[in-house]
Amino acid sequence: MSRLKKNLIVVGDRLLIRPEEGEERTNAGLILPQGAQASRQARGGWVVSVGPGMPIATPADFMEEGWGAGEDPEPRFVPLQAQEGDYALFLHKAAVEITFEGKSYLIVPNGAVLVLVREGFEANHEAWDGGNTN
Repeated sequence: MSRLKKNLIVVGDRLLIRPEEGEERTNAGLILPQGAQASRQARGGWVVSVGPGMPIATPADFMEEGWGAGEDPEPRFVPLQAQEGDYALFLHKAAVEITFEGKSYLIVPNGAVLVLVREGFEANHEAWDGGNTN
C-alpha cells in the first residue's frame, strides 16, 4: 500500500520558519528561561520555505472588457527577498505557530521580517586576499 506524501505549500508573502530552539543568553551571559524568551519582541529562525510573493495586477485586470479577452494569464508576483536557508529575525507577535508531522514551525508574514542573514562568498570584496584566512 502506498503512502501519500504531504507537503506544506507557503502562499502569498509569507515565510515558513523553523524557530531557533534552546536557551538564550543575554549580553551579560545570563541564560534566559523559555518563559522569558516568549516575552521578547523579536525572535529568530531559519527559513524553510518561501511563498511566491506579493501578487500584482496585470494591465488586463483594468480593461473594461477584460472578461471576454480569452484565457486567464498566469498570475504574477513580486518575489520576496528571503530565500530557503536564510536566518530571519522577525517580530514575534506577527508569527503563527504550527506543528506539522511532529515538528514546530512558524508562519511569518514578509512585513514582520526585520533582517535576514545569508551566508555567501563575495570574491570581489576588498578584504579578500586570494584565500588567506589569517
